[in-house]
Amino acid sequence: MTDSRHSARGIALVLLAAMLWGTTGTAQSLAPVQLSPYWVGALRLVIGSGFFALLAWGAPGRAGPWPWARLALAGACIAAYNLSFFAGVKQSGVALGTAIAIGSGPIWAGLLQTVVARRLPPVLWWLGTLVSVAGGAAMALGQGGGLHLSAAGVALCLLAGLAYATYTLVNKHLVLQLGPARTNLAVFASAAALSVPVAWALGGALQAGAGAWGVVLFLGLVSTGLSYLLFSSGLRHISGTTGVTLALGEPVTAFVLAVWVVGEPQQLAAYLGLAGVIAGLLLVVWAELRAAR
Repeated sequence: MTDSRHSARGIALVLLAAMLWGTTGTAQSLAPVQLSPYWVGALRLVIGSGFFALLAWGAPGRAGPWPWARLALAGACIAAYNLSFFAGVKQSGVALGTAIAIGSGPIWAGLLQTVVARRLPPVLWWLGTLVSVAGGAAMALGQGGGLHLSAAGVALCLLAGLAYATYTLVNKHLVLQLGPARTNLAVFASAAALSVPVAWALGGALQAGAGAWGVVLFLGLVSTGLSYLLFSSGLRHISGTTGVTLALGEPVTAFVLAVWVVGEPQQLAAYLGLAGVIAGLLLVVWAELRAAR
């Protein structure tokens, strides 16, 4: 298989993962109000860890020592992302919170790669990323009444974007060494171990009825387990910065669900923003395929 076909496969897997992530906000909105967002994030990780444990059970072993320092860093990033994302979305609203968290991720990734790896992403990648981020902001602003701007909410969402970008760049190296199943098991188990005590401290005792468990199971198995398996598998074939930007497919999916499933009316600016995100993603895909060739 040529490098271009490898890259195309990786792009498809990451975009499919982003589509599954796009169901997260809608699913969270269906959770009972008494269920703390911190517990939503923590339980999602616990269930996702069980999913990856089943996958890793039959996965072939890998020779050599495990990179425990990188695994711990990736786990801490996933824990920080989940806790800050769900709390930030709770304060800022699904539209604005998702736009800030996911939109800031590619910018963080480009800066991290430039500073840490001393390697500047291609100009075409920057152009596509900035167009997509601007489109995502327009989508959020175009939804009007659902915006709840707060300093704490914005800070939490920016932290989520930084944590997600760092996780992706680290995870890129881990999946090449350990494979997707074992990498995700180690990362998500450590993230769950960090998140449960924090959820207990910040969200109080767990209060979850039957309806809450249905939402949490979906988040853990589908929008965490299956989606991160696809994402990690795709990262083996594309750059980490491209993987972060392609996650902007998440707010696109959330927007489509809001219009087609929930029936929410949208302003013209939101549709223009949608077109901007898609155009930017096409530029990023073009940049990745050019680099592969």
